[in-house]
Amino acid sequence: MNNAQLEIQLIASLVAIACAIPGTFLVLRKMAMISDAISHSILPGIVIGFFISHDLNSPLLILFAALTGIITVVIVEYIQKTGLVKEDTAIGLVFPILFSIGVILIAKNANDVHIDTDAVLLGELAFAPFDRLIVGGTDIGPKSLWIIGTILLVTVTLLITFFKELKLSTFDKGLAASLGFSPAIIHYGLMSVSSVTTVGAFDAVGAILVVALMIAPAAAAYLLTTDLKKMLALAIGFGVLSAVLGYWVAHLLDASIAGSITTVLGLVFLMVYLFAPSKGIIAVMYREKQQRTEVSLLTFLLHLKNHDDLSERHVKHLNEHINWQKVRSKTVLDLAQKNNMIVIKDNIVSLTEKGDAFTSKAIDYIITNEDAQIEDMKDDFFLFRG
Repeated sequence: MNNAQLEIQLIASLVAIACAIPGTFLVLRKMAMISDAISHSILPGIVIGFFISHDLNSPLLILFAALTGIITVVIVEYIQKTGLVKEDTAIGLVFPILFSIGVILIAKNANDVHIDTDAVLLGELAFAPFDRLIVGGTDIGPKSLWIIGTILLVTVTLLITFFKELKLSTFDKGLAASLGFSPAIIHYGLMSVSSVTTVGAFDAVGAILVVALMIAPAAAAYLLTTDLKKMLALAIGFGVLSAVLGYWVAHLLDASIAGSITTVLGLVFLMVYLFAPSKGIIAVMYREKQQRTEVSLLTFLLHLKNHDDLSERHVKHLNEHINWQKVRSKTVLDLAQKNNMIVIKDNIVSLTEKGDAFTSKAIDYIITNEDAQIEDMKDDFFLFRG
């Protein structure tokens, strides 16, 4: 592994960390797509900064781009607050207009300058190590590494300093305001960090990968935990893992690094989406299957409790009268027996003492629907635990 490969992976990892931090709060605030809006709408800010400085490396580009990002958020919120359109519609209205203004400015006034829309959207990490920062005649590394490293340092410092305020304003704006924190200031501070991070990562990775790194790791982490600190750690971990693995996938396939990292991010999210212990699709489907079986079991137990006639309690009655299929009947009978709620003698089903108590408690719950919870009943009677 040569120095260029190490530098590319380091830059990608730092961008992943820098994006994961604000991205986590954007996901929690249900503002994920605002990152896409910012990543596109800051183009006119970059162009205006270049017109003023005539230097693609000028800090004015970052400053004006960040201001444009904040303006985007302000306009989106103003349109949303009118109540005439929802937030997603407001975003869909604002960022295409601002992005188009940037495209027009480039087409009319900067055709001879390397500031094209393809570079803005896609970026190219492979070229990042060749754009060096020279100080006093000494090469101190890739320029992108220093830019994103500085942004990350500032972001981490702000996160540590204002973590409590960010957490409160994210989950309970009313409480934050009552404690003297300004949710609006925290909100626009977060949007400013998001804008600056997006701009800082533009030249190296492009808008598409910035959006992916902001949203995908945080979204995957959100499916695994409800603890904010753990969510931040998981989002950073997913981002760095995808950045490094994506680079080697691109190296193996001789493909776009940004495209490969984004693809790996999508696969990571897909795996979490499918297999997350509590929120994953498979876990949800299993719980739904359990719940359907529980409802069938409760229906059957209530039927037994309300009928003393032997014909009504015969095993075949499940198929003949309740109209259950044999597989479903066997599942319900096996679950009831497993939990010692019924006994079967000569194909006649009877409630045990435990089954009678469970059914009586279930009837009370259905009638009163008081503080007792159905999950507590399942714990009390060890339902699905044998």
